[in-house]
Amino acid sequence: MIQVKEIKKKYGDLEVLKGVNFEIKQGEIVSIVGASGAGKTTLLQILGTLDQADSGTILFEGSAITNLSKNELANFRNKNIGFVFQFHHLLPEFDALENVCLPGFIGKRNKKEVETRAKELLEKLGLKDRMHHKPSELSGGEQQRVSVARALINNPKLILADEPSGNLDSENAKGLHQLFFDLRAETNQTFVIVTHNEDIAEMADRKIVMKDGVVLV
Repeated sequence: MIQVKEIKKKYGDLEVLKGVNFEIKQGEIVSIVGASGAGKTTLLQILGTLDQADSGTILFEGSAITNLSKNELANFRNKNIGFVFQFHHLLPEFDALENVCLPGFIGKRNKKEVETRAKELLEKLGLKDRMHHKPSELSGGEQQRVSVARALINNPKLILADEPSGNLDSENAKGLHQLFFDLRAETNQTFVIVTHNEDIAEMADRKIVMKDGVVLV
């Protein structure tokens, strides 16, 4: 599904990625681990087209996404990729349901269909009675589940998660990652998870280990 070939990235004189290569199959759950500064988050942002590599190629289902224009990238991202971050980035003025619906509305999908899907996702994530609560009225674990629902609203083929359980206690962290496996079983979606949590990293189908801007394993 994804082929990463010789991806390099510098910020000034700092070489963050030094020729990264790997492949990910459809439906895999892959964890990316390594010490702080190894280049994990930069790699995830380039995979998600939020940042651009200086050189190298990324193929998504056989097509090079590294050559797309800004508008093409925005469309590609909205249609194919869901993001789950450590910090939820929920909009405080909107309730849970409205936050989840936003990417669907941005993608100009049918309003009723988007709302129906958002309700289904929130219910599946145990938030049936919290749909009309604003982020400030939700716990950290609930906010993170809202952000997962938002990442899934457009039925993306690829979900990228950057330390998604970093702010959660161990029980909520385990529940969140179990949810990823349940979703994969249902939809065959592909997950790439950057994490410092060794237990969670070991749960994945495969572990990519990074050090000093290169992939060791």
